Amino acid sequence: MNSPELDRLAAQGATGALHGRAGALYLADGVVTHAESPAVPDVGWRLTAGGRLSPEAWEEAVAEAGPSYRAGRFLVERGRLSRGELELCHLSALFDAAWFVLRPPDRAQRAPDRFLKEARHWLGPVRPVPVPLLQRELRRREGLLERAWPWPEVDTAPVVPVPGAAPAGRPGGGPTCGRRAVLEAADGTRTPVQIARALGRSAFATLLDVRRLAAAGLVRTPATGTPPVRSRPPGAPAAAPEISLLYRIRDALEAL
Repeated sequence: MNSPELDRLAAQGATGALHGRAGALYLADGVVTHAESPAVPDVGWRLTAGGRLSPEAWEEAVAEAGPSYRAGRFLVERGRLSRGELELCHLSALFDAAWFVLRPPDRAQRAPDRFLKEARHWLGPVRPVPVPLLQRELRRREGLLERAWPWPEVDTAPVVPVPGAAPAGRPGGGPTCGRRAVLEAADGTRTPVQIARALGRSAFATLLDVRRLAAAGLVRTPATGTPPVRSRPPGAPAAAPEISLLYRIRDALEAL
């Protein structure tokens, strides 16, 4: 998950944008200020798709304050958002995009290696993230995915519900609200990222929900690829009953 180029720029206290085929990381004085990837819903999409901000209000901020790199500050000053709301949305979008920039779903894509000095993001400074903290968070997320269902093919494949495996209603062991929304949005053609965009929610959270749904036997796991040996014993079904039971117990506990 570490990027030698990102480590070098952080050590140098660099300012600019580190680009790769999956997106870009923006730095100021060696800390990450923004991240963007076409695979991930950005701040504007999250705020407007979730109904927190009208598209007109977002477009006004971008048009009036974007050229001066203060669109985020504009939204707070005009009372469109509180500072806390902006920071939470910004951090969620930053970590989401950074995940895809540093760990592209297409493993053939190289890590970002093209640096544009002094480039700045039009949203303006919100909540900078030190590189070690960013890398630690991305390692944590990688561990979450592995523990949920160590089969990365589900991250890029269309999410296909398993016929006849409709979950029971809460709090009887069915999926949480987030996972239920993902399941309802799964039409057999949308990938997890496309579902995240349609719902206006975190792309990583959607990836995690899809892996947990796959582990519970509610969506299909692609036949390609071989999961780590520890994931299930040979000959066991893709959604082992004991794994499904553990998820039902955990979801019930979360509902308490």
